[in-house]
Amino acid sequence: MIISAIIATVVSVERIIFSSMNLKRAKQLTLSVESQRASIGTLLGKDVVSEMVQKILDDKAQNFPQSIQQDRADAAFIHAKDELGARLWILDTIVTAAPLMGLLGTIFGIVDTFLALSKSGMSDPAGVSAGIGTALYATALGISIALIGLFAFNFLSDRNERIGEHLKMLILRL
Repeated sequence: MIISAIIATVVSVERIIFSSMNLKRAKQLTLSVESQRASIGTLLGKDVVSEMVQKILDDKAQNFPQSIQQDRADAAFIHAKDELGARLWILDTIVTAAPLMGLLGTIFGIVDTFLALSKSGMSDPAGVSAGIGTALYATALGISIALIGLFAFNFLSDRNERIGEHLKMLILRL
């Protein structure tokens, strides 16, 4: 479970940094296109949003027919959405699996407690309840990992939706 917590933390931090950078770029480009105050080419960077916008601008420069430009813009949008959602499945899996791993740990802990009871008899009830209490920590840890992962997953999903809305506005205005 500790490994899943570490993986969830690494994925969450990486995706938060990635989505923050792309949301910032999407907002900049959307404002620039709306106000036409700066050349959009100077605002492009090395992020997913900039790559999509550059593909659209390249297609416009090649004077493709409108239907082909729209198809290529849709393809660029789908690619950008895929990049934004990359590795979120890991968080989703951890959110689902962590409580189950915690429950499995609790079951093994209780089984060990009952095995110890069967060998020594019911001589120490405090020891038995301490063993069961320790086993329940596994469930608490699993639920804690899942809750934190769920918050991160929902935050990133919401942020990706906001970036997607900016991408749609860029496609419509370019």
